[in-house]
Parts: sequence; structure tokens; C-alpha cells
Amino acid sequence: MGLQQRPPLLLTQGDPSGIGPELSLRAWLEREAESVPAFGIVGDPGHLDRVAKSYGWDVPIAAVEPGQIRFTFSSALPVVPLSAPVAAEPGKPDPANAPSVIESIETAVRLVQDGSAAAVVTNPIAKHVLYEAGFRHPGHTEFLAALASEAGPETYHPVMMLWSEQLAVVPVTVHIPLANVPSALTTELIVLTGRIVARELRQRFGVENPRLALAGLNPHAGESGAMGTEDGSIIVPAVDILRSEGIDVTGPLPADTMFHARARSRYDAALAMYHDQALIPIKTIAFDEAVNVTLGLPFVRTSPDHGTAFDIAGKGIARPDSLMAALKLAARLGRP
Repeated sequence: MGLQQRPPLLLTQGDPSGIGPELSLRAWLEREAESVPAFGIVGDPGHLDRVAKSYGWDVPIAAVEPGQIRFTFSSALPVVPLSAPVAAEPGKPDPANAPSVIESIETAVRLVQDGSAAAVVTNPIAKHVLYEAGFRHPGHTEFLAALASEAGPETYHPVMMLWSEQLAVVPVTVHIPLANVPSALTTELIVLTGRIVARELRQRFGVENPRLALAGLNPHAGESGAMGTEDGSIIVPAVDILRSEGIDVTGPLPADTMFHARARSRYDAALAMYHDQALIPIKTIAFDEAVNVTLGLPFVRTSPDHGTAFDIAGKGIARPDSLMAALKLAARLGRP
């Protein structure tokens, strides 16, 4: 089935006071020049219309059912309406908008699970704003995993991959303080993450024999224990287990020599031991084009690799590159 016949993508609203609405509108405006796949937004048509008019952009807004998205996309931005209007000012986050943010995510997940959409692409949210409204999940990804688990008895371990044409990285531990990383890092967690990454590279990305490279935790991958014992006691056993399962994996490798062009040619994905060890190289190499992909869920979810950017919301200067890359990757990975 060609891309034009596939179910469309669904883009979530994100925080309506951030740059999500602006980027969504610009992605539609640049749809032909950038070959953006068909998508609809789960949001408030009136709010998006007001944002477009505030910039003087000619973006027709059409409230539609999911089945109409693909037929509407060429002439208007399709919007699957929320249950209530959204009142938001750029750059002024408001916990009163939290219900619309949550409803948009829940609706998009439900529609992709029932086959009405091929994948979910999420606009950025501000967790602190949702927390003020009583949101109890640690973050966006954990909420998606909880929604996925509601459909049946299976539980899911979501894995965050930052992907670009030049580099794909996975942080094994994610949003925790650096001081807590050594105690949170276990052989079992590395093995579970490696299995999920290898499986999804095969099944979704079409990499027949995925090659994984594991970064060391300490400088010089511990220098044989001289700079820390975790590399030998935690990471090496994980490498041995993954190899015994037939996965092509190398490591632990010194992280300071893993990310130049020649080194990157030797692997398909790098597993880093903590957040910044993964995100610094990819944001240096592909700041505007990198995409956040959630592995380990029963559906495809991608997201631009940036936040709500309240400081520039409403100024018309936010670049849509990462959102458009997220839409294109979602179309590539999503259900046929």
C-alpha cells in the first residue's frame, strides 16, 4: 500500500501556549515543498484558526472525522476536534489547558490503536504545567505506555531513541539526576533496552542485522577498573548476554571516541548510559533534524526533539524542521 493510501498520521495538540500550534501550521503550509505526509491534528479548530490569523497565514482549518483527514489534507488543515474549546496565549502556560493536552494524547492513541491512524506524532508538552493540574505520570512517554497497557494485560517498557540520518542514540537511563545513574543502571536494564532496540531496528526500521554499540559509563570505559568498576561489573555482563542471544553488540566503548563519523559507520544505534551522554552528540550533529522515537510500544510514536519553547512562542520564528522530520519518520515506520 502506498503512502497516499495508508491511514493518516495524527498530531497531538501539545501545550497550546508553546510553539506546537505554530509548527503544526507551518508543517501544513510547507507540505508540498517538503513532501510532508498527510496528517490531522487532535485539537481545537478555533484556536488553530486564531493562531494562523495572528501570523497572517492562509491556512484553511477543517473540523473532520479521522476518516476524512487524507481527503482534506491537500486543501485544508484537518482537525479532529476536542470536546471543548481551548483558550491559550502564546508563551503563557496555563494549567487550565491541561485537560485539553491530555485529551488530545488519549484520543490520538485510541485512534491509532483502532486502526484509524498509522502513527502518533506528539507536539511538546510542559510536564510542570500538567503536574499543577494533577497529572501523575512521570512524563509523556510513561503516559503513552500506560495508555497502551489499558488495551490488554501486557505491560510495556518504553525506550527513547533519538534518531537522525547521521546518528541514532538511546539513553538507557533517562530523566534522572546524574548522581543517581550508577545505582539505577543494571545489567538487566541494559539487556532489556538492547533487546527492544535490536527488535525495533529489525521490525520497524528494516535493519536486517542491527549493530549496537554500548558506551561505557566512566571515562575511558573505566580504564580496566582504574576509573570505576561499573563498566566491568554491569555493562560487560550485559554485552555477554546480548551476544549470547545473537545480537551484534560491541562495548563498553569510551564515549569520547564513539561519535565521530568513522566510528558511527560501525553501528546502527548507540546505547548511552545516561541522558546527556546520548543527547549531546545527536544535538550537536543533527540539532534541527533529530526525531524522538519511542520504541517498545504497540504503536509508532515520534516527536520533535525539542520542548515547548515558551520563550519564543508567538513570535513566528520557531523552525518546523524537527516536526516535519518526525512526521516523515512516523509515515515510514507506521502501520501499512
